[in-house]
Amino acid sequence: MSDAPTIDDIRAAAARIDGAIIRAPMLFSATLSEITGAEVWLKFENLQFTSAYKERGALNKLLQLTPEERKRGVIAASAGNHAQAVAYHGKRLGIPVTIVMPLATPTIKVTQTESHGARVILHGGMYDDAYEKALELEAEEGMEFVHPFEDPAIIAGAGTIGLEMLEDAPDLDTIIVPIGGGGLMSGVATAARAIKPEIELIGVEAQLYPTMKCVIEGCKMPTGGDTLAEGIAVKHPGKLTAAILKELADDFLLVEERDIERAVAMLVGVEKTVVEGAGAAGLAAILAYPERFKGKKVGTILCGGNIDTHLLANVLVRDLVRQGRIARLRVAAQDQPGALAAITAQFYEAGVNIIEINHSRIFTRLPAKDTVIEVECEARDSQAIDEVVRRLEAAGFEVERARLD
Repeated sequence: MSDAPTIDDIRAAAARIDGAIIRAPMLFSATLSEITGAEVWLKFENLQFTSAYKERGALNKLLQLTPEERKRGVIAASAGNHAQAVAYHGKRLGIPVTIVMPLATPTIKVTQTESHGARVILHGGMYDDAYEKALELEAEEGMEFVHPFEDPAIIAGAGTIGLEMLEDAPDLDTIIVPIGGGGLMSGVATAARAIKPEIELIGVEAQLYPTMKCVIEGCKMPTGGDTLAEGIAVKHPGKLTAAILKELADDFLLVEERDIERAVAMLVGVEKTVVEGAGAAGLAAILAYPERFKGKKVGTILCGGNIDTHLLANVLVRDLVRQGRIARLRVAAQDQPGALAAITAQFYEAGVNIIEINHSRIFTRLPAKDTVIEVECEARDSQAIDEVVRRLEAAGFEVERARLD
């Protein structure tokens, strides 16, 4: 792998970007350690200016351009963190930046990228379409292409995270890294293996996008679908990154959507930090495979914090449902005066707060004289919800509880 960066390349990158990148804190989480049974350390890359680790590789790449290349400008294809990283540091360095994004890219991401002075071109329905357009423009306009992961300079920049993690927590047994295209883990694995050869290096992918695992292990698994971890939803990982990880990675784990949602919610609740789905994948793996990491000193990277606020709100509420603190109960009752009062009395007695009530008289299999009353409620804990269900049934009502999964 002549193109693969070395530990010296990563150290040179660290010196090159020093002062222009936040040295994100690497902190021990006592609460997450108690919950998981592992000694959990978190690298807060979501605190970078653009809220993602991508700045490291982008800056390392831009700083190595020749004066002529800088003048001609750079181009990248991205709908996410890579776009903002290239745009932000391009503006800082006075380098013209063009970003090609799929047509379906959320407006907020387009405006954030444009706010850094980049020219944004919307093209195609998918990332692959935007990528092909970017390559066309690279050839037509003579710009330098900045790949999100298949570039030694990008990988070396990402690898600076590995240096910092082991400087701050040299006793780590294991490092868990989210994998999309593989650039982050390739860099971190290169640095960590050189510094501490015996360390365990584990990559994490969303269950819906097991592409790197299948490339390296030769497996065939379904790929595609809507995942909360869109930052690592990559259909075609890099060839260079796959070659690096085939040599350096110890294992690849897959995490389901509910584990990713739980990790995002837990980081908000416990660490008071906002992390996108991809950034929470490492913690999701620790939660999903507790026996695998019990008793070990485990470090993972909160690699990004760019999550839509409405989506984050949904995730937090869904987590409360899974905890049993919010519930929707369907109560069958006779459609007569006093029925609703009899039902709400049980909630009052159980100390459960009613959020919303809805009557369904038409779309129900019950007799015409009956009704279904849907009650959305919240409580201090799941036991209180269980108590209100017990009280309703004892009062003669049939109760059905809506569930997420």
